Amino acid sequence: MEIYLIRHTTPDIQKGICYGQTDLDVTTDFENESKAVHRQLRFDTDTIVYSSPLQRCSKLANTISTNVRKDDRLMELDFGHWEMKAWNDIPSKEIKPWMNDFVNTNVPGGESYIALQARMVDFFNEVILPSKKDSIIVSHAGPIRALLAHINNMPLKDSFSIQLNYGHVLKLAYKDATFTITKGFHLK
Repeated sequence: MEIYLIRHTTPDIQKGICYGQTDLDVTTDFENESKAVHRQLRFDTDTIVYSSPLQRCSKLANTISTNVRKDDRLMELDFGHWEMKAWNDIPSKEIKPWMNDFVNTNVPGGESYIALQARMVDFFNEVILPSKKDSIIVSHAGPIRALLAHINNMPLKDSFSIQLNYGHVLKLAYKDATFTITKGFHLK
């Protein structure tokens, strides 16, 4: 079984804004970015495509297949009260506890990174592994990193060392209950 993990293309938002589960559109360079993603994929009509329901993922997934299965568990971290705020405008008394332990600390009105990992692993164990079918998953950096940390027995706090640019494609091979990352895995 082969599994592609794809991070969405560039969202249409200025840098420095916390946007997690906000449903942002993509930039005007979407067509070029999606073509670059397509050039890295090899799949057939039996391949199942899953996507976060947020449009920055679903737009890309819809260029791959007309039968995309959307799942809320593939969404980015819920940044709660911080959604659409500039990172620099979040009061230090709010952000400091989270920055000190972003794995276990909930964002005010949102979730923790370990909660995100739990839902992503739940999706993977419930949907992907039992199917034993080739799959494409279009998601966000947080869920992809959290899943890769789980697969590689990496401490979740170290998962940000995994490089994931917009439109980044990773390919996993699953055989004999073992995952091998065969494409696109880089540590910073």
